[in-house]
Amino acid sequence: MLLKNEIGALILRVTLGALFLVHGVVKFQGGIENIVGWFSSIGLPGFMAYAVALIEIIGGIALIVGLGTRIVSTILSLLMIGAILKVKLSVGLLGNGQMAGYELDLGFLAMAVYLLISGSKLLSVDQLFVKKDSNELRKVA
Repeated sequence: MLLKNEIGALILRVTLGALFLVHGVVKFQGGIENIVGWFSSIGLPGFMAYAVALIEIIGGIALIVGLGTRIVSTILSLLMIGAILKVKLSVGLLGNGQMAGYELDLGFLAMAVYLLISGSKLLSVDQLFVKKDSNELRKVA
């Protein structure tokens, strides 16, 4: 059972990490100043666009390699809650035809909360710093 759970957590961790990494990179590629302006237009300080993009990039990389999975997942969960409440909730689950809904954000939130609760040790950098259970995971892997 441990192996199945760890494989599932690994898949969620790497997938969520890759998705956040891509979302963060796209913010810079598409012109971060556009995101800054949009943040300002919805009542958020413009500099928060940089913070969000960097959290997505750094957090995405950290999840992919398995560094601080629970901490990063907590931060990303808070980010998704903020995005849902501040931006997406008013347009509904599936959107309003002009703007996407919060279904994707909700999926990301669920993945992040799972990782926050369960962690993900298999093939993670964190495993290099943890002695407990490391022998069990090596046997399973």
